[in-house]
Amino acid sequence: MDEIGKRETVLFICNHNAGRSQMAEALLRRMHGDRFEPFSAGTEPRPVNPYVVRVMAEQGIDISAARSKGIAEFKGREFDYVVTLCDRAKEGCPILPGGKNFLHQHFANPSSFEGAEEEILKGVRGVRDQLREWLEKTFAVRTAPKKLPGAFEMDG
Repeated sequence: MDEIGKRETVLFICNHNAGRSQMAEALLRRMHGDRFEPFSAGTEPRPVNPYVVRVMAEQGIDISAARSKGIAEFKGREFDYVVTLCDRAKEGCPILPGGKNFLHQHFANPSSFEGAEEEILKGVRGVRDQLREWLEKTFAVRTAPKKLPGAFEMDG
């Protein structure tokens, strides 16, 4: 925290705000909510994936009331970190003037898994676990005034 009592803000962005960014928001809140205030949005919002809701519930995290949000909802807000979680969002995401530092890490789209229900759940669990591992590695090491590993500022 740069100021006493102020949590750093993080905006996670993916295509639809239906899976990856929802999981990242909830996981970071659970793991490091005392230091970070996470939010999520999509470049093209769609309803939250029900398989994502299920695999998060397996971890004791209830996101059943979560709703997808578009980037426009955050226009004019400042974020300490803006994190894109898929290559398509990185390419299609407008530069947010309120973003101070930017990170990118691609994860598979939970909506892309096909097959029997258990196969789909296995794939979504894999994304959840990869996200948790990356979030822990990236956000746990943060100590002021250093930036998160891989973060960069936009010239402008």
